[in-house]
Amino acid sequence: MWSVEGKALPHAMHADIVFIAGTVRTGDADTPVHDALAVTDGRITALGADALAARGPRTEVVDLGGGALLPAFGDGHVHPVMGGLALGGVPVRGTASVEEIVEAVRHWAAEHPDAEWITGDGFDPWLAPDGRFDARWLDAAVPDRPVVLRTMDHHTAWVNSETLRRAGYTAGTPDPVGGEILRRDGSAEPLGTLREFGVLGPVLALIPPATHEAQVAALREAAARFAAAGVTWVQDAWVEPHQADVWVTAATTGPGLPVRADLAFVLEPGDWRERITRFAADRDRVESSAPGLLTARTVKFFADGVIESGTAALLEPYTDCPHSHGIANWTPAELAEAVTAVDALGFRAHLHAIGDAGVRGALDALESAARANGARDRRPVVAHAQLIDPADLARFAALGVIANLQPLWAQPDPLMTELTLPRIGPERGARQYQIAALLASGARLSFGSDWPVTAHEPLRGIATAVTRQTPDGQPAGGWLPEERIDIDTALAAYSAGCAHQAFEEKEWGALRPGMRADLVHLAADPVGTAPGDLAQLPVLGTWLAGRRTHAAASQHTGAGRR
Repeated sequence: MWSVEGKALPHAMHADIVFIAGTVRTGDADTPVHDALAVTDGRITALGADALAARGPRTEVVDLGGGALLPAFGDGHVHPVMGGLALGGVPVRGTASVEEIVEAVRHWAAEHPDAEWITGDGFDPWLAPDGRFDARWLDAAVPDRPVVLRTMDHHTAWVNSETLRRAGYTAGTPDPVGGEILRRDGSAEPLGTLREFGVLGPVLALIPPATHEAQVAALREAAARFAAAGVTWVQDAWVEPHQADVWVTAATTGPGLPVRADLAFVLEPGDWRERITRFAADRDRVESSAPGLLTARTVKFFADGVIESGTAALLEPYTDCPHSHGIANWTPAELAEAVTAVDALGFRAHLHAIGDAGVRGALDALESAARANGARDRRPVVAHAQLIDPADLARFAALGVIANLQPLWAQPDPLMTELTLPRIGPERGARQYQIAALLASGARLSFGSDWPVTAHEPLRGIATAVTRQTPDGQPAGGWLPEERIDIDTALAAYSAGCAHQAFEEKEWGALRPGMRADLVHLAADPVGTAPGDLAQLPVLGTWLAGRRTHAAASQHTGAGRR
């Protein structure tokens, strides 16, 4: 006999798939480990001995080969279309110097003489002193066509003089609200480094947009990469109005998509009142077009920028720039009004907040919305939460706010040591990415990658959350070791935590009879894997509601095998 949600069924009702010969980690504290799992009609139907008894002549038997089967991962904050498009253009990601970037631009421009604009994405902002990149360096490679390169955090762009000319940025151009034009030392002449969307937006608007077809292709490529990393659900954290159609097309044509997604419509100061009038109709259109695969129940806000660029909003001034508190993209009153308005429409607010003032402003706005609209299960999200003032730590749990953290950032890499720490000093530097402290406070956590800002593979983030070390194992004992978490907690943040964020904790995020068979097969049990080896642990297979979406070459299956 075997069971579905506790009800015994006859042997004749054999499972579609049975997983054997490995460790099944359920994510359920009551029964954390089994040795087999059965799936029928896309749902988990049995575990352990009941699963083994469910094999029949038509059952697909998946041999785990001594590896582990776990709840599939989610990604609570990612940019799939942007990431897919970023795979094109000048290959600047991973370059090691300014000279290498300039040479890559020169080479790409020569190979693409008809490209009106030359763009690239993902270079490291610490490659120039203080993150100050000079337009003249790019002019030496391409003087006659505009060049726009975005840093890995997407909050800064390095441009050449032709781009500055086309954008109309001169010595007489004031810094706009929500942006900064870096100037040459001793003058008001634009240097070639543009920070934040108030100044980046007008430049990006000049670049011919990718076609609908190109964006659909980019999304398909991104989704395939998620599946190969064991991911079955993503929160697209930045959806422009036209990109809802990109998701719908990708989900409803051709092979469809190997991941589910919730879309977060981006909202910016200024025209937000007019924009939100379309959100409900866009939500309904998305969800009716791809039911069970796509939702559109979130609205994204940028509360501030990023510390490395000096644009995150801080309660106290920057250590290296005592006159600056960074950039708050919204006034407190307007942010509270906008969050309250989208909350009243039934959307979940998802706020990018990096600095301690940005985090406080986000929490204040969420508190204002709850007070105005009454109690309900909202599950709002504050993403990144890099720097939290001690007075605000307990407010996450008190307000029911999910902290969506990017664990891969919790390491002393060059971004941290060369740019971030010098800008905020040792006291604030020692309370960054408080993963363990947030958990101890009672807050709910989910993990995400922010890809293409950083790598999309959850196992890389999990390894960092457990060790707080760089990939080469530095420092010994971990950076801010009191904020390390154990492997089970890290796995849960990337599975059950994301399911909770999605309001789908009864559907996926754990392996129990009746839940969807969203599964990932790892080559070894992560709980028994050395922490330093977690990031390289191969993903051998991924299933979305029992449908295989990724298979590595070493994956073995067979129909009817016993």
